Amino acid sequence: MSKKVKNPEDHVKRQWAFLPTLDMYILSEFIVYFCILLMVFITLFIIGDVFNDLGDFLDGKVPLARVFQYFVLKLPGNIRFVLPITMLLSCMWTMAMFGKHMEVTAMRASGLSLVRCGRPIFVVGLIVTGVNFWFNETLVPYTEREAQVLKEYYTKSKEYVEAQQRMLTYRSPDQRRTWLFNYFDNYGIQKGVTIKSFRAPPDSSLEWDIMADEGRYVPGDGWTFTNVTYTPYSRDGLIPKPTRKLYSIKLPVADVPETPSDIMNKTKDEDALPSWVIWDILQKTKNMAERSRAIYETVFWYRLAFPWSCFLAAFLGIPLATKNERSGIMLAVVIAVVVIVVYYVVSMGFLMLGKQGLLNPFIAGMLPTIGFIIFGWYNVLRGRV
Repeated sequence: MSKKVKNPEDHVKRQWAFLPTLDMYILSEFIVYFCILLMVFITLFIIGDVFNDLGDFLDGKVPLARVFQYFVLKLPGNIRFVLPITMLLSCMWTMAMFGKHMEVTAMRASGLSLVRCGRPIFVVGLIVTGVNFWFNETLVPYTEREAQVLKEYYTKSKEYVEAQQRMLTYRSPDQRRTWLFNYFDNYGIQKGVTIKSFRAPPDSSLEWDIMADEGRYVPGDGWTFTNVTYTPYSRDGLIPKPTRKLYSIKLPVADVPETPSDIMNKTKDEDALPSWVIWDILQKTKNMAERSRAIYETVFWYRLAFPWSCFLAAFLGIPLATKNERSGIMLAVVIAVVVIVVYYVVSMGFLMLGKQGLLNPFIAGMLPTIGFIIFGWYNVLRGRV
């Protein structure tokens, strides 16, 4: 009995062209699940914020409009964290439902690979990645700061808030200068300025300090202080030499490169700074202390990588869901939760090691996201046949 030879024409060609009916069907199903899950997660975060902060507002008898404003300001920061897991769960929910009704099998039998089946979801993943990047760089730093100011203003004494806003301490990234401002104004004249300057490592002893009634920064020119008390110190930094009273003293940019904006940004947590501000700090401070540079560079690369976790979710969700299409939605959801938890744990672990200087900042910030994207792409390609 002769063996039947398969006719090459019988093999269905792979389809890559735009298929309006199918693409819109997949997109509409995905968007429904995505919106449902996003609303669920947002609601859970709002409930958490209410439990954590509402008591403080009630104790301070804060107007209801301000309480509402506070919780609205907290929303963008919560949304940026729920977008990746929302993307992953909705992706797996969509593909699991398609698998349950054998729709994935029908699509692949028609010549569509997993990559082609998931193209509408990948497009949404790219859009959500862009939204998440915008949240991280523009919206969240502003809303988080405004929410914190609003909470402190209404839940703490006005004297405390005014003192915190006026007084400010700062340590330069190269660890060479410590500043104290009795009154700090990001755009005007500083009042009651004290600067302590330290010698370069490994000595690091106190070299001099100045106390000035006022300080003004001129862009490109440097700092000028008036009514100054200047005190130099011995080589060991322990014994002050004779003090000199000066009407004014000028510190050029080459000696003191920090600006009022740099000082204000440095008082914020590194994770709250936009990437462009971190990049500007790194470029301006060439002799930054190694530990400080490791922290800034690690946060910088992490901030660039984290939004891509939304796109990563699509790459992971599609192959994992279709692999378990006969096992039902529950298994797909469990796998999704495990995957995103592993990703977050690994990312946070690498971030901590990078800030400690134990890992290269680029590797610490980027490798977890790159590794998971490669893993997702491998699973997609493996499931194409």
